Amino acid sequence: MKKNIGKTDMIVRLILAAIFVILYFIGVGKLLGLILIILAIILVLTALTRICPLWYIFRTDTLDKKA
Repeated sequence: MKKNIGKTDMIVRLILAAIFVILYFIGVGKLLGLILIILAIILVLTALTRICPLWYIFRTDTLDKKA
């Protein structure tokens, strides 16, 4: 798979992951906390690898292209 996540998309994913982890540690509930941690892990992995399989399905590419 090619990289398809741009810098802005990566930053947004990392910020959302951090918010989800904070909410988990604040204690939002067992089920919601588990869902938030799973989403945070997915967001961090896709941000660091800069590859999002969901973007491939929707044929979306937020990678900054140099002209």
